[in-house]
Amino acid sequence: MDTLSYKTISANANTVDKQWLVVDVAGMPLGRMASEVAKLIRGKHKPNYTPHVDCGDNVIVINAEQIQLSGEKWKQKIYLRHTGYPGGQRALSAEQLYAKSPSRLVENAVRGMLPKNKLGAILYKNLKVFNGLEHTHDGLNPTTIQLNKFN
Repeated sequence: MDTLSYKTISANANTVDKQWLVVDVAGMPLGRMASEVAKLIRGKHKPNYTPHVDCGDNVIVINAEQIQLSGEKWKQKIYLRHTGYPGGQRALSAEQLYAKSPSRLVENAVRGMLPKNKLGAILYKNLKVFNGLEHTHDGLNPTTIQLNKFN
């Protein structure tokens, strides 16, 4: 057996094939949708997945205002942030955050499922969230996929 013929292929910035994908999240549970979108952004669905490289796709999420939360999560789920000043912790419920901007619910959920390092910050820039059916990336010829059929 020739062991020199076995090579582990590792992706790098030059060999990555990035695509644009459109995901319609109308009626989907927030957490399940976020985990699937995070997999697409990370590139875990590709055969050349490499953990330390941005080898995922650019994802456009549409219909963010039609996302679902189960039970009492609209009132009980709390989003915390801090101004940076003493006593500057601010809290919003999911209901209040949704009233301000429905797309921020989706952005926060997906960001929480990406790595908490420099690569995670780079990957987060590959996410675009829109409230309606219209998006501004038509010129890139994105591919529409169904998350429930993608598993």
